[in-house]
Amino acid sequence: MAKRLLDILLSGAGLLLCAPLLAACALGVRLDSPGPVLFRQERVGRGGRTFLILKLRTMRAGPAPGASQVTAAGDPRITRFGAWLRRTKLDELPQLLNVLAGDMSLVGPRPEVPRFVACYPAEARAIVLSVRPGITDPASVRFRNEAELLAGSTDPERDYVERILPEKIAAYVAYVRGRSLAGDLRIIGATLRAVAGGAAPAG
Repeated sequence: MAKRLLDILLSGAGLLLCAPLLAACALGVRLDSPGPVLFRQERVGRGGRTFLILKLRTMRAGPAPGASQVTAAGDPRITRFGAWLRRTKLDELPQLLNVLAGDMSLVGPRPEVPRFVACYPAEARAIVLSVRPGITDPASVRFRNEAELLAGSTDPERDYVERILPEKIAAYVAYVRGRSLAGDLRIIGATLRAVAGGAAPAG
């Protein structure tokens, strides 16, 4: 209950404080390329229930048959303004609405698309999906520059599944097993420092 109350208070306050910035970013998305302001994608949440995660759109709109669900730095689908949104992580701001709706928490394992959740070992999947997914967690801080790690890969999706996802899963499980309200506040602080500093701290 305390965690949910913290989610509601901080996400509500964040939306109010960031409303002008969010409006400016939405305008930037509109002016940069045709298409909707928001990007919606199915993700797996608590108990295996799916929901639509919200982000500011950073890629060109339109169907892309066979397109990878992993984005590496330099992906030609990314718009000019979208690249800046991704670099600053401002594309994640609409997820505060997901938090208010109860689909997500401020802190928790990042929600993945169904095809990647299917790669989780059964025991890890049960642990990770026992809590609400979050906007940030220790793995998000550690892999803040994930797109750069995958830059130059001939198969970003395969490299993500084989190299990065196992480390994320281990971090998700460790978070769930040791989570606490004080720990969540430390993770929020580490996330804000990493975003402000423009680089992800190790560990």
